[in-house]
Amino acid sequence: VKDGDDYVITGRKWFTTAADGAAFAIVMAVTDPDAPPHRRATQIIVPTDAPGFRLVRNIPIMGHAGEGWASHGEIEYDHVRVPQTNRLGEEGAGFAIAQERLGPGRIHHCMRWLGICKRAFDLMCRRAATRDVGDGKTLATKQIVQAWIAECRAKMVAARWAVLACAWRIDREGFYAAREEVSLIKFYVADVLSEVIDRAVQVHGALGLTDDTPLGHYYAHERGAHIYDGPDEVHKIVVARRILRAYAESTP
Repeated sequence: VKDGDDYVITGRKWFTTAADGAAFAIVMAVTDPDAPPHRRATQIIVPTDAPGFRLVRNIPIMGHAGEGWASHGEIEYDHVRVPQTNRLGEEGAGFAIAQERLGPGRIHHCMRWLGICKRAFDLMCRRAATRDVGDGKTLATKQIVQAWIAECRAKMVAARWAVLACAWRIDREGFYAAREEVSLIKFYVADVLSEVIDRAVQVHGALGLTDDTPLGHYYAHERGAHIYDGPDEVHKIVVARRILRAYAESTP
């Protein structure tokens, strides 16, 4: 709520990434509940040392609470007072600002996932080539392992080209024009990521579940790729609706 030249913020935010140790938080708060839904929220910078701001806890993720940037916090705002000059953009523009970030954020995730795929793939191939299974043979001689390697490579190549095609369109026409491509790579690259990591863990056996390689960390934490910045199901709906709309419009 507004109070003079300030905003007074009260509420609780669950799952604030990297809150632990942060100098400030960006709060998306409802400032006009009577406005249209997309104009109700405003983004406000809140220093973490402001009276009333409290990091309640770091939420454990897959058994690890995390710390610093690699954490997800639960935050309490108890009548936190900040000046209205801490507002980002216009009042009521919070949703629009968030949407502007999501497009670049999603393709950024896909680029990072491709890097993780490459690392997991390299570990899988190295393990297959060196793991002795008896009689002087390695895992690499097994047809099922060869099939996994070939399939992972094919999907990684396809994912990389899909991301490049999306980036190419964004560069020339902007994020709005590339919404279908962004949604497509978001769920497709997440699927490839999960499959490559899973195959790499399987080839490593029990070793793949330990912290002696990064695969266990990937397996636990990259499961979120199918959820954050829009779950797979939502992005598939976006892609399908845009495709079907074109067919409906062209049908006599």
